[in-house]
This record gives sequence, structure tokens and C-alpha cells, in this order.
Amino acid sequence: MEKKRIQILDTTLRDGEQVPGCKLNTKEKVRIAKKLDSLGVDVIEAGFPTSSPGDYKSVQEICKSISHTTVICALSRAVEKDIEVAGSALKYAKRPRIHTGIGTSNCHIRYKFNSTPEKIIERAIYAVKYAKRFVEDVEFYAEDAGRTENEFLAKVCENVIKNGATVINIPDTTGYCLPEEYGNKIRFLKENVKGIHKIILSTHCHNDLGLATANSLSGIMSGAEQVECTMNGIGERAGNTSLEEIVMIIKQNSHLNLFTNINTKLISSTSTLVSECTGMKVQANKAIVGINAFSHSSGIHQDGVIKKRETYESINPEDVGIDQSSIILTARSGRAALAYRYNKLGYLLNKHSLDLVYSIFLKYADEKKEISDMELKIILKKANLNNNKNKVLHINTNNSSIRINVV
Repeated sequence: MEKKRIQILDTTLRDGEQVPGCKLNTKEKVRIAKKLDSLGVDVIEAGFPTSSPGDYKSVQEICKSISHTTVICALSRAVEKDIEVAGSALKYAKRPRIHTGIGTSNCHIRYKFNSTPEKIIERAIYAVKYAKRFVEDVEFYAEDAGRTENEFLAKVCENVIKNGATVINIPDTTGYCLPEEYGNKIRFLKENVKGIHKIILSTHCHNDLGLATANSLSGIMSGAEQVECTMNGIGERAGNTSLEEIVMIIKQNSHLNLFTNINTKLISSTSTLVSECTGMKVQANKAIVGINAFSHSSGIHQDGVIKKRETYESINPEDVGIDQSSIILTARSGRAALAYRYNKLGYLLNKHSLDLVYSIFLKYADEKKEISDMELKIILKKANLNNNKNKVLHINTNNSSIRINVV
């Protein structure tokens, strides 16, 4: 079966920047946009131009800076002024897209808009038709689609398709859906909306219940062709679908028959850039890009990884641009890990020497969170082995058995 390409819309510069405490200036946004372009994202949602003069300028400068085939997208509400400003900000884009829409759930219709379903459909149609005056590529978002009744959502989708929408975004705005529920919603639309085959159906999931990536995966397995996500999963409240997670899930699971155009070897450096510019630190145990994602401190795990990396790693760190796995020496580390770290320093310990060093090591490790290379040399000195570099015998297992492919 031929593999299906999943498009990646990165909204780090729009939804991602909505994190409290995160503020990017134009120079930083352009820098990140260029990196996202190199990463291979299909669409960069560059901002919400009508929100501020600074955001308008940033979108405009990003359009000037990206000469690749990447689509540059600007957000707007279903309001004429928003759409006009978005169109103006995108005038230098090689491939512009306006992303406009309105809330469709009963909660939004009643409390946010004090409106009726019929009037919401009218506004949705008008917004798409108006956006078409400025660009050919118009994405429509049905805000709070996760809590919208499927029949009404299908009716909205069918009407905006008739009036020129090229992409339809189905946001789980509050992170409300379970994966099966969200997948069923996408499947319902694919099976019940006239003209749905003419457009790209997109997922946009939030992480309020920790299900953003799972919901996005369920969505694309049910027929969606685009995932909207952010680097490091940053975004409103608990964040958005994490780009690195959804991309690597697709890459590692070939049986899904899906692929993206992302150059995964640039994931780590892109994550670092976004973290530095936004000031949003990546949690240590964050999947794929956290500092602990390829670190091992348990003796059992270390022994397994040293013998064969795949024993405890489903992803090769090289694939995401990380040079090597880390064997972290702690009180939970065993002899194999200690021998491995000494080997990296040029010391090959025989069994007797390793036993002697290990007993001293444990005393140090019980007092410290982690043992450094400098402390390993101090331990050798205490064991009177520090002058035997490259002269100490191997441990009983040969050197190849304690090597690990970490490059």
C-alpha cells in the first residue's frame, strides 16, 4: 500500500506564543520561522496580525524571509477587519493562507456569541467568501469542534466547502475528547460531508488532559491529512500537540503507512532554539527532546543499552539530531555502566580493578545525585589505579560487549 503524506502545520509562532510569559520579537520569530522552514514543515502559522502592530510586522517579515514552498498562514476571526489585516500582512508570501473561523459548539454559540446555529453558519460562509478575496488558500476552523455535535459540525463543514474553503480544521479546543471519540468525529466527517474529498481535513488538539498527541494520531488514522502542532508542545494552558511526538510516532511506526516531510535530524536543534527564544524550558522527561529522553541511570537499563541500544530505546537519538545516549552514573548504576564510562575515558578495567573501584564509587554515589568524569578520576586515585590509563586489563567480557552505539 502506498504511504500517505501527513502535512505538518506548525503553530509555534501563533498558538505556541500564547503561553503566559512567552513573548517573541520580530527578529526571533523570523529566526524560528527559518528554522521551521529548514525542518520541513508544510505550513507555518506565523501569527494573528490583527492582534497587535508587532504581530502584523512579524507576519509580514516572515513572508519576506521564507522563499521556499512553505505555506505562510495568518489567523483571523470571522470578522471583516481581521481578514483584511491578515490578507495585508500576507501580501509578500509566496504561498499565503488565511486561517479564519468561528466557534461551533453549543457552549460557544450560546455564551460566547449569544447567537443561533443558523447565524453561525451564515458567519462562517461569509468569512470564507470574504477571505477568498485576498487569497486562494483559505483554512476554516470550527472552534471547539471537539464539543460540537457531529451532525451540526458536518453541516458547517459542507457549507464552507461549497464556498471555497481549502482546509478545514477540527480543533479539540479544550482538550476534551478521548482518542476514540476524536477519531470517530473525523471519520464521521469523512463519511458524511459532501465534497470532503476536495479539501484537507486538519487536526488541532490541546493537551488539557494529556491526550493531544493521542487525539491527533487518532485523527490522522481516521482520515485527517494535516496535523497542527507546536515545537515542544507549547501553547495555551497545557499546550498543543507536540510536533516532535507526532512526527516520530509516524516515523517509527511504518505499519501506519504514513509519512511527513520533516527532517527529523533537525528536531533537537529546533527544540533548543524555540526554548531559548521563548524562555520556555523543556521539562527533563519530555518525550523526544527532554534532557532525560535518552539518558539512563538504572543499572538494569544501562546494562541492557550498553549491550544493545534498542533494548531500552525505541528511537535512535541520531534520528532526532542528538549525538549520543547518556549513561548517567548514580547509586543505581551497576558495574557495566561504570566500566563503560571508564572505557570512554580510556581506562579498561579488569574484574578485580572494577570491583575495587565500584566499592569506592558506591560511597560517592550515595552522597551525590550524579558522578562526573572528574570524580571518576578521583575514585581511580583513591584506588591507586589512576596511573594505569590504557594499561589496565579488560573486564572478562570483551570490549565490544560493553560498547554502545551512541553516535
